[in-house]
Amino acid sequence: MAKPTPDLLRTVPLFAGLEDRDLESLADEFNERRFAAGDAIALEGEGGLMFFVVDSGEATVEVQGQEVARLGPGDSFGEIALIDRRPRTATVKAQSDLRTFGLPVFVFRPFVEARPEVAWKLLEAMADRVVAAERR
Repeated sequence: MAKPTPDLLRTVPLFAGLEDRDLESLADEFNERRFAAGDAIALEGEGGLMFFVVDSGEATVEVQGQEVARLGPGDSFGEIALIDRRPRTATVKAQSDLRTFGLPVFVFRPFVEARPEVAWKLLEAMADRVVAAERR
């Protein structure tokens, strides 16, 4: 099964500062996931235990039925699921055929626990999400 390249993972702010060996190790933990245009990948209010990185295609992000963002290659979503098992805060739908790589939370937690620099980047990403939500 295909895995993300370290270069793709490096485009994700959470992983941008990682060394090549860490990126290669992390890439091995991802699984390829494909979605057809119109498929819902994440549903607002539902459980989520997976983080995704978009490899190709386009998706929309909706909060309470309103489009708030578009995602394309190199974008990611689901980081809240990596920290907390709360329900999804948005719905993500494929707008075209979409190729992603998914990382389950049970794999990510030990990875972060061994690398405090990733934990810090995760905190920064969460702060960015809070600011964006407050602006809506």
